[in-house]
Amino acid sequence: MAPRALRKIDPDLDLSGYLWPFEELPRPWEAEVLFDRRAPLEVEVGSGKGMFLSQASVDNPDHDFLGIEISPKYARYTASRLAKLGVPNAAVVQGDALRVFAEVFPPAILRAVHIYFPDPWWKKRHRKRRVIRPEFVADLLRGLEPEGVVHFWTDVEGYFEEARQLFRQGGLEELRATAEIRAPSAEEGGPLPEGKPPSGYLTHFERRMRLQAVPVYKAVYRKPTSSTGEAQNSEK
Repeated sequence: MAPRALRKIDPDLDLSGYLWPFEELPRPWEAEVLFDRRAPLEVEVGSGKGMFLSQASVDNPDHDFLGIEISPKYARYTASRLAKLGVPNAAVVQGDALRVFAEVFPPAILRAVHIYFPDPWWKKRHRKRRVIRPEFVADLLRGLEPEGVVHFWTDVEGYFEEARQLFRQGGLEELRATAEIRAPSAEEGGPLPEGKPPSGYLTHFERRMRLQAVPVYKAVYRKPTSSTGEAQNSEK
């Protein structure tokens, strides 16, 4: 099933406050600059078409949601989706998530991180481009609050097992790991609405996998109250 082309963005739609180039993020980090408040912050790595951000921000108004998308056209599309909803607690960064975690987020600032269907970079020589790598896991652990969680989904079993090992080696506690095949309902298989999508799935990619009855591998991790890596750094 080939992905559908993105819908055209209304040129009169005001994306200010919803679309942030990486270079314009506040340094040092100040959530108030983006959201006019300080609230529990959840981050999505690779926002795609913005389905998760649009659902989560409406369903959880007491939390702020920041997507990170490296593709300019998808970042703009996600921002347009959020602007249409008029949600005050969601925005998207156009830039490299690795740099955002390494250069922007201070320690213990993130309540949750969502990583859904990252590019598997199939060719062996390209595996080093995968987002789940030791240095990213280290930045992820540093950025999470104690007891903060990570949600990781992929349809690639090999990537799933490699990522599980890296997360555990990096100091995250695995709460659960499952493989799931679940067909969509008749309503979920129909055309998507323009506004807030139905809550039967979190991303467009998950919807495609379910329509094709492809297994989705899901894992949840938690940052321990006292992280070994952080304890070692504090002793230096």
